[in-house]
Amino acid sequence: MILWNDKPYHSLDYELKKRYGEKVYRLALNGGMSCPNRDGTLGTGGCIFCSAGGSGDFAASSLLSVKKQIEEAKERLSQKRPASHYIAYFQAYTNTYAPVSYLRSIFTEAIECPEIVILSIATRPDCLAPEVVALLAELNQIKPVWIELGLQTMHEDTASFIRRGYPLSVYENAVQRLRSCGLEVITHLILGLPGENEERILQTIRYLNTQDIQGIKLQLLHILKGTDLAAIYEQNPFPVFSLEEYVQLILSCTERLRPDIVVHRLTGDGPGELLIAPLWSRSKRHVLNKIHQQFRLQNTWQGKYCSSFKPHPPAAVFIKSNPI
Repeated sequence: MILWNDKPYHSLDYELKKRYGEKVYRLALNGGMSCPNRDGTLGTGGCIFCSAGGSGDFAASSLLSVKKQIEEAKERLSQKRPASHYIAYFQAYTNTYAPVSYLRSIFTEAIECPEIVILSIATRPDCLAPEVVALLAELNQIKPVWIELGLQTMHEDTASFIRRGYPLSVYENAVQRLRSCGLEVITHLILGLPGENEERILQTIRYLNTQDIQGIKLQLLHILKGTDLAAIYEQNPFPVFSLEEYVQLILSCTERLRPDIVVHRLTGDGPGELLIAPLWSRSKRHVLNKIHQQFRLQNTWQGKYCSSFKPHPPAAVFIKSNPI
């Protein structure tokens, strides 16, 4: 078995400890932005799975200044996990969907905090105008800037069904432009979208191996109250993964994922009061424990079946353990 420290995949925790010598925590922030899928530019309902919080259900209030949001998030976190380094994570809605002057103001306010070591920005590939990318490249010279792109799937029919609002070519162009400026790119996938079986999901994984991305988030589909997806599910229930199916799917995805790609997430937890299905996902810790258990029992690891990866990461990344 191949391990990145104690995990059989290239975890974000491993990567951050390698870079900064200690654990680094995210602080979820809210820049008060909207989304072209909500304000009428592309549509008004958002993607069909998107809740009222715009994927930022755990982010702070946008009524507070960025500095105040950071202070309050640090205070909440310190009660459980004292830390000295943090990621300023602009999470809610589309965080490059605003005038450049406003983006400069809030992003600069975040990175001016000495404890912030990384600026991470969740956005859409179609909301990266040249002047926005230029700003991000400029900020990247001060502190590392990560751009998180919501791809969800490579398949155009699924993308149309979920109302993603842009073709795959827009994602590819965004990755190329961001990478040309030295910005790290993290791609979000949702596992379990209607019509997406395991093979279609693995096709997206293989596709991402060909893209110049540095990180990935694998997110279980949550059906949340108040979303259009919930209405579809209630009228015509579609299959959702069992815990056992999801765990095996995660193993299959990571086995085929390039080993240099950092895994930022293997699952997620939606707001409990909004969750309709799958109910087993309420306990994120339990799901992760099951995933880690099966990695050990099946003696498998990230990249085990990845044939497209040629330049291997430094030898120090790999720590061999005895086969289970």
